Amino acid sequence: MPVPKNFVSPARMSAKERAFSQIQRWIIDGTLQPGEKLIDAELAESLGVSRTPIREAFQLLEVQGLVSTHPGKETKVKEIEKDDIFKMYSTMAALQALAAEVTAKVIVPEQIDQLRAINLEFADAINSGQAYQAMEADEQFHNLIVELSDNPYVASFSASLQIHIRRFKYVFLKQSITETQASVNEHELIIAALEKNDSDAAQAKMKQNFIRPMQELHELL
Repeated sequence: MPVPKNFVSPARMSAKERAFSQIQRWIIDGTLQPGEKLIDAELAESLGVSRTPIREAFQLLEVQGLVSTHPGKETKVKEIEKDDIFKMYSTMAALQALAAEVTAKVIVPEQIDQLRAINLEFADAINSGQAYQAMEADEQFHNLIVELSDNPYVASFSASLQIHIRRFKYVFLKQSITETQASVNEHELIIAALEKNDSDAAQAKMKQNFIRPMQELHELL
């Protein structure tokens, strides 16, 4: 089981949190491949922790749907299928559209400015070829809208789906993130609808922002 030796360990985390965070990232970015057996002793040595926090991390990762654990036998990275793209993106589109609809009714000018600043960072990352930074800025944009909707259920389900969508992109696209200027433009339309407190338009533009890449990815794959 190949594990990188030169990763940066997050500071101020418990052993369990550190193990969970790092193994999660390795699964998402494809360092640990779908179907790969996870060996707690090797991971413990690599991360500089005991086997107990590794096993605790496995339990958290199983709840997220990233690994399957069989007590006394083995823990493996869960497989993902290309057809999952429809399930993931259509569900995320519905959740995000609901968040946009609600946020349009309560958003204030300062928050509009925040969204514009994030979208500018998103555009800059795309134009400079920084795929990972672009993906993070895109997620930050959507997370802010979800946060403003003040619906913990939407926030929880969106966060879970976001992990699987990110993993899908890495595993199937080999880290070639397909964020384009079209995404930037769609964000601008979402911001314009929010600024006008137009719930219907905000909902529709948000849904489009997920359905378009879903269709593009399916054609690509």
